[in-house]
Amino acid sequence: MSRTKPVPTNRTHRVRSTRTALLASLALVAGTAGTALAAVPSGDVGTAAVPCTVDYKVQNQWNTGFTVAVTVTNNSAAKSSWALKWSYAGNQKVTSGWNAKITQSGAAVTATNESYNGSLATGGSASFGFQGSYSGTNAIPTSFTLDGVTCNVDDGGGGNPDPDPEPQPGTRVDNPYAGSKVYVNPEWSEKAAAEPGGSRISNQPTGVWLDRTAAINGVNGGMGLRDHLDEALAQKGSGEMVVQLVIYNLPGRDCSALASNGELGPTEIDKYKTQYIDPIAAILADPKYASLRIVTTVEIDSLPNLVTNVTPRPTATPNCDVMKANGNYQKGVGYALNKLGAISNVYNYIDAGHHGWLGWDDNMGASADMFKVAATTEGATLSDVHGFIVNTANYSALKETNFSINDTVNGTSVRQSKWVDWNRYTDELSYAQAMREKLVSIGFDSKIGMLIDTSRNGWGGTARPAGPGATTDVNTYVDGGRIDRRIHPGNWCNQKGAGLGERPKANPEPGIDAYVWMKPPGESDGASKEIANDEGKGFDRMCDPTYTGNPRNNNNMSGALPDAPLSGKWFSAQFQELMKNAYPAL
Repeated sequence: MSRTKPVPTNRTHRVRSTRTALLASLALVAGTAGTALAAVPSGDVGTAAVPCTVDYKVQNQWNTGFTVAVTVTNNSAAKSSWALKWSYAGNQKVTSGWNAKITQSGAAVTATNESYNGSLATGGSASFGFQGSYSGTNAIPTSFTLDGVTCNVDDGGGGNPDPDPEPQPGTRVDNPYAGSKVYVNPEWSEKAAAEPGGSRISNQPTGVWLDRTAAINGVNGGMGLRDHLDEALAQKGSGEMVVQLVIYNLPGRDCSALASNGELGPTEIDKYKTQYIDPIAAILADPKYASLRIVTTVEIDSLPNLVTNVTPRPTATPNCDVMKANGNYQKGVGYALNKLGAISNVYNYIDAGHHGWLGWDDNMGASADMFKVAATTEGATLSDVHGFIVNTANYSALKETNFSINDTVNGTSVRQSKWVDWNRYTDELSYAQAMREKLVSIGFDSKIGMLIDTSRNGWGGTARPAGPGATTDVNTYVDGGRIDRRIHPGNWCNQKGAGLGERPKANPEPGIDAYVWMKPPGESDGASKEIANDEGKGFDRMCDPTYTGNPRNNNNMSGALPDAPLSGKWFSAQFQELMKNAYPAL
């Protein structure tokens, strides 16, 4: 069963007109979900060339809405800006768009260029897309003009259904990971394989982090988004293939940390929309990639900050207060969900923190409500959310098997131990399943699934306890038996003693779509000391092994490894530590 907007089960063939240029008209083939294609006549001497062509393709359609991809080609003199116009015969309304500024007055629609795609050379093309609503029929427009010049004219064929429908590619499945291979990032794989012993895991799938606008096209000669998608098609073969993308570039990103701050300032929501999300959506909507299952994990460490790190909480930071006040986290997440959720083979999973962040009673419900606000903002709906992901780039143990939240020691509850500190959850599996139930209870689809990032939460090696701790008191019991060996569950940067966790797998537990390695092992969480950079990344003392802490980790030592590079850079010592302490062992 699909958990998101239904998509059409047929498509029309693209048919080119055989009319000559003497007719000065262009054939149009249309259907319930189809294409209007302006064909360029050729071969007739003495007739004028068609000044422009338009490919208007309905990609997805359901009972109240549709999405369209449009490509306009300029066959006349070069342009520095453009405006494409058309009118609808029915009650269609454009509700949102990308890669163009789209306005509508009655039935008349105008799409004008964005600042980055205004140049149209002779023979050059520009593409944009939009989502719309309708009732009754959704006939293809019969005429388009580019800067006032007619591009294509209906010949009366519009609105006829395709006599030979084909299955629509990209129809969503319940769990994208089920029965599917998962993309192995060759850039990460090469680094992993170059490490001593790294070939044991270099074939594991990891997430592709789009952590700044430049990453869309590739940074410093590296692979861009299209490069990864093309490589995924090559890896796919005849089976199914999941590609994991991390959407991670909100304005004022990571307001409670410094190591992972981003390129956009707190108020730059328009840049986030037009220069980051819109280009990603345009690439993902390319029919070339319709056979891939594209999983997007949306904005790690954003929305939970608006619950736990704002006034009047003792962990509040001024930056998080600013982001809560301006609403740009919610707006950005909602915009991303809306634009990406309109693409039929994209599966959106929202970040939901981890048990050591949101597991307390006064955090969990408030966070779920915040997720719902974001998922119904900027045109997004709950149907744009396929699930949630927990423990991304974190270290919380998957299962604490040596003690339970229901245990007592000499009459004292485990919840009263210093480690648990009244949390209702002790590990990620129990938290993920409980968060899922909470989200369903407030209106999210009962079929939503959870992902758990297990890339660095194995905690194996010689420090892994073989059984429960001593029952001297509740603290010796918990500390002696806990699998998570961090000094404090609030510690998050390059943790000493951490190990690789469960290998990626689909359907491992009820309600869990997959264990994933969304954070590529070996990539630093942040620098141990201040390092000048042009990526907007600051120095966070939580990455300094000499730091004695703050209220968010109850003023404990940071537990970080020394000599770490900037976040996202390769950290060989961390990679070796993760392999050494892997559980299950390598």
